[in-house]
Amino acid sequence: MTNNQDLHGRRRRGVMAWVRSGEPMIWLNGAAVSISVIAVVGLLLLLAVRGMSHFWPADILAVTVSYQGQSRELLGEVVDEVEVAGSQLREAGFELEGPGPFYQRTLLKQGNRDVLGTDFTWLIDEQFGERRHPEDVMVVERLEWGNFYGYLRSVDRHGAPVITVEEDAAAAWAALQSLVADTVAVRQQIRQIERVDIGAINYELERLRLQERRLEMDGALDAAAQADLAARRAELNARFQALQQDLYVLYDSIKDHTFSAEVADGRVIELPVAKVVRAYQPNAMGVGAKLALYFERLWEFLSDEPREANTEGGVYPAMFGTVMMVILMSIMVTPFGVVAAVYLREYAGQGFITRTIRVAVNNLAGVPSIVYGVFGLGFFVYFVGGELDEVFFPAMLPRPTFGTPGLMWASLTLALLTLPVVIVATEEGLARIPKSLREGSLALGATRAETLWRVVLPMASPAMMTGLILAVARAAGEVAPLMLVGVVKLAPTLPLDGNYPYLHLDQKFMHLGFHIYDVGFQSPNVEAARPLVYATAFLLVLIIALLNLAAVRLRNRLRERYKSLEH
Repeated sequence: MTNNQDLHGRRRRGVMAWVRSGEPMIWLNGAAVSISVIAVVGLLLLLAVRGMSHFWPADILAVTVSYQGQSRELLGEVVDEVEVAGSQLREAGFELEGPGPFYQRTLLKQGNRDVLGTDFTWLIDEQFGERRHPEDVMVVERLEWGNFYGYLRSVDRHGAPVITVEEDAAAAWAALQSLVADTVAVRQQIRQIERVDIGAINYELERLRLQERRLEMDGALDAAAQADLAARRAELNARFQALQQDLYVLYDSIKDHTFSAEVADGRVIELPVAKVVRAYQPNAMGVGAKLALYFERLWEFLSDEPREANTEGGVYPAMFGTVMMVILMSIMVTPFGVVAAVYLREYAGQGFITRTIRVAVNNLAGVPSIVYGVFGLGFFVYFVGGELDEVFFPAMLPRPTFGTPGLMWASLTLALLTLPVVIVATEEGLARIPKSLREGSLALGATRAETLWRVVLPMASPAMMTGLILAVARAAGEVAPLMLVGVVKLAPTLPLDGNYPYLHLDQKFMHLGFHIYDVGFQSPNVEAARPLVYATAFLLVLIIALLNLAAVRLRNRLRERYKSLEH
């Protein structure tokens, strides 16, 4: 009995000693850090795997599906496989033959939306017959109606048959590839003319209209001015007519190219080559060919415009808009934040009013971002933008120039949203600078402004960069305020182009965060859009990481440069 009491007593003392040693807190902190790291790495892996696998050319499955005595042939990519309880399927009205209790279901991307009415279909695996992967099945990526899956039968050029598969299957496939390559090249010429050449002419015509309007408002639209405007307008119209003739020729050169293909149920359909992005036969491709196509599709995602209501194509306009907005926001928020922090720390009296301002700044950091969006819409867009239109752009009225959401107001709203972060970080950096350095500089004859500019601010620059890093990380991921002050679902042109003044701050733009929201929650074709949500989210994380790494590298260089002054 005595020995047992001694044993329990030593155990109690041991546990209490372990608690008093502080080790439990160390274990708790370590566990919290481990969980955080696992969560972040897991999220990044999920985005990377789900997003990047979207560009891999998957094999096409051909299968006969039988249900209640009826059979049909299907072609498509296996997108997902899940296990479902038999009771759940029977409640949904399915008649099952297997023993259960669980059944495998497969999500098949069958494409051919213009033929079948839907891109995806869920099937129960017990309905499947023999699974085949025929090498001659092809995937055709199109500008409209999504992917097409089928078997090539013939290729026609200008309405006349060039070659059929029965004559020579390899030659027919080569003829289709050649025709698609020629058509893609013609489409690029058409795009250059429509977007760049005709776009520049339309921009110049609009500038002439505004010039005429301004002259009319000033009472200076005399006969000479009218003749000059008419001559310049006639020159632009002549160039426009010439480009339009070129467009007619280019459109005529590709409009009659078609190819015939057989879908899974045996119907033969004729499709225009002018709507084809690319065609390939994944079941006949080796690993090297698939890798080449994978990187081609990945590059298209990074460099091309979206299509099919943002569910296909690339995200280049959204990526460009995100980076442009973050850069403008950084340029706007840094001087305001630094000036405010310098005043609060270096010049303002440390009394009740200063403490109240600091509390207010700290509280601003916790205000919901949508509130900043409402403020930006009301103050920047309607009030400031409306006044700017009245003063500087009266010829444009009643159409607003800056009195409507745009890139500048979005950047300014986010600068206001991240301003507290920059102020707090900069002020903490200023507080860490020893007072003796300021006194030493003043004792050597430097003025207070010289001390601030040459000693204090350089030493506080790493803290400023820390605030900027935090501001960039938050601004790049914000979506709610941008929906009110400048971001749109689809912007036909970039805010930076070759037309004066080159950077169009009044223009609406696309954003990766809003693109994720739009594709993931507003798209009519959710299953088709899901891989793009993962890919775009992964791209957004990468861009934020790259911007942060650039800022961190700059901060570290500044820290090393002014490290000797701290000692």
